[in-house]
Amino acid sequence: MSEEARDREHDLVVYGATGFVGKLTAKYLAAAGTGARIALAGRSADRLMAVRDSLGEPAQDWPLIVADASQPSTLNEVAASTRVVVTTVGPYLRYGLPLVAACAAAGTDYADLTGETLFVRRCIDQYHAQAADNGARIVHACGFDSIPSDLTVFALHRQAQRDDAGDLGDTNFVVRAFAGGVSGGTVASMTELAREASLDPEARRLLNDPYTLSPDRAAEPELGAQPDARWRRGREIAPELDGYWVGAFAMALPNTRIVRRSNALLDYAYGRRFEYAEQMSTGRSIGAPLIAAMATAGNVATMGLGSRFLNRVPRGALERVLPKPGTGPSEQTRERGHYTVETYATTSTGARYVARMSQQGDPGYKATSVLLGESGLALALDRDKLSDLHGVLTPAAAIGDALLDRLPVAGVTLDVSRLT
Repeated sequence: MSEEARDREHDLVVYGATGFVGKLTAKYLAAAGTGARIALAGRSADRLMAVRDSLGEPAQDWPLIVADASQPSTLNEVAASTRVVVTTVGPYLRYGLPLVAACAAAGTDYADLTGETLFVRRCIDQYHAQAADNGARIVHACGFDSIPSDLTVFALHRQAQRDDAGDLGDTNFVVRAFAGGVSGGTVASMTELAREASLDPEARRLLNDPYTLSPDRAAEPELGAQPDARWRRGREIAPELDGYWVGAFAMALPNTRIVRRSNALLDYAYGRRFEYAEQMSTGRSIGAPLIAAMATAGNVATMGLGSRFLNRVPRGALERVLPKPGTGPSEQTRERGHYTVETYATTSTGARYVARMSQQGDPGYKATSVLLGESGLALALDRDKLSDLHGVLTPAAAIGDALLDRLPVAGVTLDVSRLT
């Protein structure tokens, strides 16, 4: 962050505060009682005022800023007024670039919830150098996609480093438990991504490249096929998963690219032979292998067909049947949701570790609002714990150590164990 940005009017602005996840993020920040100078931004002054009124006494003096992605000058004003912007306004391919441009130019830190790999690639190509020059950290994927993936691997690296156990080698993220609805914003983002790929063969090539977010593609190791949709027995990952089956995890494509970019940005701190994959456990029942196979086949078909033919489906027809961005489940459903993930790693010395992360709350809504809120607070308040990197970054590369300290206090369980 530039020296100028340190003395701005706000510590943090929530852009998109009138949307579903934006409201939840604002609610979390108001309840957290951080003392940070927070403002709310969005397209409608009346709706912003209604959101602020719903947040109770801690938020009643928060300023309101009217800003719209269709009017870049308003985003420039937002970026110039604050140290950090967190944004929930997606799909990011459609709406996100003007705010990234504003933050890169102003030297303002930024965090979002994107799972759109092509959007991140465009930000790297268009704004990484400018953001780095101006001292801005553009941190993508600060929600359920991709903090559990990125931070469990980072925590494994830190523990192996403390134990002098060598580099990370074969590393596997496994979703062990998941309860929650599908975010309308996530559906819209994935649909936009598939539509973009269906229109552009180069975009399809980028999506299929495991290192498409690398800062230097030529420097990446050649580790053979690293498929995003895997169907296999749990014991192929770790003895502790004997009897279980795993299949494709729907968000493996964006998450794996984020984690591999983290390794490259950190100067390959995880290792040059670091190989990473993501899966979802389907349990150990008699039907588990079939469920895992169906999940994997469905993932392959959805991405394979969607990335080739979605452009033939009218946008309006899809929008009528799919969940809409800015909508979400009831409070009861959000409260009942939860997730648990485990990331297993074997190091270059043969040591084995597992990182376990769990959180209460619907992963796409309540849990994500906590993760995004804490990411914004880390950027704004934890300056001494941030890396010295600037530009287009990942959660681990930018705020990994700060989040390892922050998330347990925010109710997120994260621990690393050495396995025998």
